[in-house]
Amino acid sequence: MNDWIQAARLRTLPLSMSGIILGSFIARWRIVESGGTWDWKIFAMAILVTLLYQVLSNYANDYGDGIKGTDKTRITEAEQRAVASGRITASQMKNAVIIFSILSLIATFALLYLAFFRENLMQEFYTFVALGIACILAAIGYTVGKKPYGYLGLGDIFVFIFFGLVSVCGSYFLFTKSFDWDILLPATAVGMLSAAVLNLNNMRDIENDRLSGKKTLALRLGFKYAMIYEIILLQLPLILMLVFMMKNDLHTQGNYYAFIFFILMIPMMGVRRKIMLIKEPKELDPFLKQVGIITLAMAVLVAIGLNYF
Repeated sequence: MNDWIQAARLRTLPLSMSGIILGSFIARWRIVESGGTWDWKIFAMAILVTLLYQVLSNYANDYGDGIKGTDKTRITEAEQRAVASGRITASQMKNAVIIFSILSLIATFALLYLAFFRENLMQEFYTFVALGIACILAAIGYTVGKKPYGYLGLGDIFVFIFFGLVSVCGSYFLFTKSFDWDILLPATAVGMLSAAVLNLNNMRDIENDRLSGKKTLALRLGFKYAMIYEIILLQLPLILMLVFMMKNDLHTQGNYYAFIFFILMIPMMGVRRKIMLIKEPKELDPFLKQVGIITLAMAVLVAIGLNYF
């Protein structure tokens, strides 16, 4: 069981929940402001769905990299994945991917039943069913298949879309049944931070990926320019969230608690500075967890600032 828990890579789960929390609680703020009601059951199901997607993605990545031999040359035992190290067979991991694909699909239908089917919003229901299937395919397709997009340098784009735009905008729509253009600001913020985590991962593994032929964006850019790209990804998200708050006139309404998330500027500056000093790729590993936690903290602080003061 311990091998399966390690393969699930629990440290990636906070990042996956961030977009759902942010989109859901921005929706709650607007719904309550307009006198409506916010359904916590939809939120709970959305969290379950995104956790299933993330574990599915982690198992699929372990399987895909394992059978392609990408993980064989990882520098340390801690970095090795379950299939590559032999702790879990490729057949067992493939079965796990199938099981979690089914579980993810079932949970997606349950979520969409709560959000749309009960209200007879059939067009929205079928649209989100297609979106859910796309999420499942994207989770698997990063490393699995003849031309996995993670091996073509497209991982950053997909992470930005699914962890940022789809996660935040999609969860917002589940509650409001509408789309407001300004939701793209927090969605972009989460998408950039998610891409920052992936880029750190790919910068850490840049030499291993070079040997195995996994042409990530970090490898294509080279370590120096991947570092510049990383700093840009970490620089803009808090600014985008600040623009969102200002656009909604929260500073003129006296709701200064909504800006509490900006205290993250201090740890974010510290993380950026430490990352910029790194010369050895393998030393980047601790920062994956730190950026993931900062992303979750931003979502939680925005949720609290908008809804509970």
